[in-house]
Amino acid sequence: MTRTIKLAVIPGDGIGVEVTEQANRVLDAVLAGGDVVLDRTEFKLGAERFLATGDTLPAAEQAAIAEHEAILFGAVGGVPGDPRLKNANIERGLLLKLRFDFEHYANVRPCALFPGVESTLKHPGEVDFVVVREGTEGPYAGNGGRLRAGTPNEVSTEVSVNTAFGIERIVRHAFSIAEQRDRKKLTWVHKTNVLVHSGATWQRIVETVAAEHPGIAVDYMHVDAATIHMVQNPAQFDVIVTDNLFGDILTDLAGAIGGGIGLAASGSINPDRTFPSMFEPVHGSAPDIAGQQKADPTAAILSAALMFDHLGLQAEGDRVRDAVRADLAARGTAARSTPEVGDAIIAAIAPRA
Repeated sequence: MTRTIKLAVIPGDGIGVEVTEQANRVLDAVLAGGDVVLDRTEFKLGAERFLATGDTLPAAEQAAIAEHEAILFGAVGGVPGDPRLKNANIERGLLLKLRFDFEHYANVRPCALFPGVESTLKHPGEVDFVVVREGTEGPYAGNGGRLRAGTPNEVSTEVSVNTAFGIERIVRHAFSIAEQRDRKKLTWVHKTNVLVHSGATWQRIVETVAAEHPGIAVDYMHVDAATIHMVQNPAQFDVIVTDNLFGDILTDLAGAIGGGIGLAASGSINPDRTFPSMFEPVHGSAPDIAGQQKADPTAAILSAALMFDHLGLQAEGDRVRDAVRADLAARGTAARSTPEVGDAIIAAIAPRA
């Protein structure tokens, strides 16, 4: 029986449009001849939409997106410094709004150093870990404000929101990922020596959940120490769980270790499946090279593989990753266009078992 998956596609701006096109081509190539089909709806949202209409995320379109099983997202953002976008705040009004309203509380970012890819590290060792970042709390919750703005006495506050509910659900999700991996190790990262209140809540909950998972080895690192260890010995990590802000920083560092953010896949997951989860590369819209077909679509394609995993199509996700692995191992140093990378990955997709 044929399974139809409703997929919302938001290419966004700049190179987001170009890399999303190649991710869609790979999705179709992997599903060809099978019993799963994609029913796509494209939503034109982002800086260009805002400049044309003044809309960021109209309620009707958000409601329509919510009716889908998953979201494939490109990138948003216009030319930095464009005065027309000064008060638009596209990222918070679109990207973060979707994450918060759709309860994407688990931002999952794998970091693997593929054969043929050079790391920025001299001796990286075997790099294969996952960062699980809490996605709906912390300083990104928008709890704060400005008093006496524009004066010498201006006061700005940005409150980090940490709830037992929010911490427990991300910690449980991280343990569930650790249970599925061979090494079965989890490192939780915070700054408990300074952020004593939120740190104490995180520690209590991690210890409580850890007691339910005796087969998982658990350790702790301060976030500043974690950045050092991630550079000096990234091979020691398996699953990292941390809060929203620390996770934002660590995942970009992880992207650099894994060969650059052009290879960094991301999933903003609603594990409860009450809303569609969103899958996106993290490299931004790169307006300086937009329209030139120079962008590497590999991160978008690997994000599509994460989407397959989330939709219960693990074999399809593995076929995408295997094709990417084969392409990266054979790629060499010759420059290739965005469609040429897509072509090569499609050519490397193994036949259906």
